[in-house]
Amino acid sequence: MELEIKGFIETSFLDWDGKIVSTLYVAGCNFRCPFCHNAGLIEKPQEYETISLERIEKHLIKHRDFIDGICLTGGEPCLHHDRGLIRFMKRIKANGFMIKLDSNGTRPECLKNALNEKLVDYFAMDIKGPLDERYDRLTGVKTDLEKIKQSIAIIMGSGVEYEFRTTVVPTLIDVADVKDIVGHIAGADKYVLQQFAPDHSWDESFRKIEPHPREKLEEMAEAAKKEISNVIIRGI
Repeated sequence: MELEIKGFIETSFLDWDGKIVSTLYVAGCNFRCPFCHNAGLIEKPQEYETISLERIEKHLIKHRDFIDGICLTGGEPCLHHDRGLIRFMKRIKANGFMIKLDSNGTRPECLKNALNEKLVDYFAMDIKGPLDERYDRLTGVKTDLEKIKQSIAIIMGSGVEYEFRTTVVPTLIDVADVKDIVGHIAGADKYVLQQFAPDHSWDESFRKIEPHPREKLEEMAEAAKKEISNVIIRGI
């Protein structure tokens, strides 16, 4: 079975710091985060065009003079571990392009396999919140936190560039939560605090929530810097 790509941004300057990439979206996710802005990929993937690998390859090769690689996101790419994900990544790498893999960390075996095959040049893993009973409120499902912790360890020990990131949703994430999160990733190479964008939230009630002001995110960043030197605020 081939990996189905359901979204294709041909040129992105935003999805990999310092790189120009094509961003590819897969359908499906095992989380139901109320603040998710890609709910259509999860609820109604059949309504999205499937983008052929041939079209993606043609674009990449035609523009290899300035495109560095791809950002593979979703949805959750690792749900497709047994449905063509590795084969797809191998073909992209065979054409000489770099790969950034976005993941929610629930499938550590997928991350390990991609590493063993030397297919990933950059990991971006979402850490939704503190790794305790609060996590389920953020993901909308019962989460196996041991797998999240395994994925963190795999990524931090991988030798590959990476970032961990948290979407800062008012009512769900505050300064104390950020302090708890960074306690689990102390010494990480990079931690990103992402501004919450309410407009297309899956849970319609979240569309009425005002994002934190810049000052609040800066306060969170300062708290995070006690454990991680490289903390970035994104989206403001």
